[in-house]
Amino acid sequence: MNAATTRSGPPETASAGRYRLEATDGRARAGTLELRGGEVPTPCFMPVGTQGTVKGLTPEDLHALGARILLGNTYHLYLRPGTEVIEQAGGLARFMHWDGPVLTDSGGFQVFSLARINEVTDEGVTFQSHIDGSRHLLTPDKAVEIQASLGSDVMMALDECPPGRADRETARSALERTLVWLARCRNRHEQLSSAAQEEIGLLFPIFQGASWPELRLESLERTLALGDWPGIAIGGLSVGEPKDVTLAILDVCEPLLPTDRPRYLMGVGYPEDLIESVRRGVDMFDCVAPTRNGRNGTAFTGEGRVNVKRAGFARDFRPLDLECDCECCRNYTRAYLRHLFVADELLGLRLLSLHNVAFLVRLATEAREAIFGGRFESWAEDRLRRYRSGPDILDS
Repeated sequence: MNAATTRSGPPETASAGRYRLEATDGRARAGTLELRGGEVPTPCFMPVGTQGTVKGLTPEDLHALGARILLGNTYHLYLRPGTEVIEQAGGLARFMHWDGPVLTDSGGFQVFSLARINEVTDEGVTFQSHIDGSRHLLTPDKAVEIQASLGSDVMMALDECPPGRADRETARSALERTLVWLARCRNRHEQLSSAAQEEIGLLFPIFQGASWPELRLESLERTLALGDWPGIAIGGLSVGEPKDVTLAILDVCEPLLPTDRPRYLMGVGYPEDLIESVRRGVDMFDCVAPTRNGRNGTAFTGEGRVNVKRAGFARDFRPLDLECDCECCRNYTRAYLRHLFVADELLGLRLLSLHNVAFLVRLATEAREAIFGGRFESWAEDRLRRYRSGPDILDS
């Protein structure tokens, strides 16, 4: 083992025992998170199946490209098809035919993204359904209850997510409310755990503070004081603030994050952001970027982003990414992919979405291997240099 790599000792607490920190290289970490639905090696990228599906991809696709855990969303699944339907189906994983763990977002991000149709108070969030206009109250207690009914392996506490450039007063208000809600989430989770005949999913807290370093540190300290959490999530980043601010906040918080728990950076999943965040001690990521970009014709490659709709690809019979062995890159050319998008064929959306998810899953796996090999920094520098100096062919 390289001298820069260290192994962790035995877990110190029962909740910490869910995560095994197996190697470090600088601040970068590699470990394994043990969940009811299976083990999750970290660093890991979690494809987003907001409504019980990763857009355009089957669970078989996701298994084949190496995904180990998926993300679903409490807000959307509560509204459609409804908690009772999924519970009767045996839980979200069984309902969507996924043989693996599931993490569910609490709906807190929708508090931010759908602010025009909701009202936030200390009691919870009263929101108007974007589907039929009906009104609903989502409380911290209810958020936990819904996620337990979904059979989530990891539940997220309900939080208030302010804009990344929120002023101090707004950030402080969201911080305080998130902590009040967290205590209620914890209490309801404990009640459900005591009443259940079998284990229910783990509860992760989310700390806030927007782009204010001192508020971030206060939120983290007070969050950790509220419980012996099995993991912790960093919320309210990548929501409008510059990327250098995001990284600066991670630098401030990382020394105080528990080393024996997984660290989850919510909503972050562009290639360069994943690498820079692993470099700062983050373990888990999710983002809609790979499928959203794929549907719009943009691919992540080792040499930068590529718009497959560009005219220059009309007679380019090379694979999309020469280093990728996904179904898209093994079997189809840039010329064919361009044809699919120009002809408005659905196969193009599916193939590019599959490639982008495969790219990020593999990127996290490569980071893990580099950490075990004690060569993370050299790997990261090479990856970032090539990605940032590539042609970034986004013109049409």
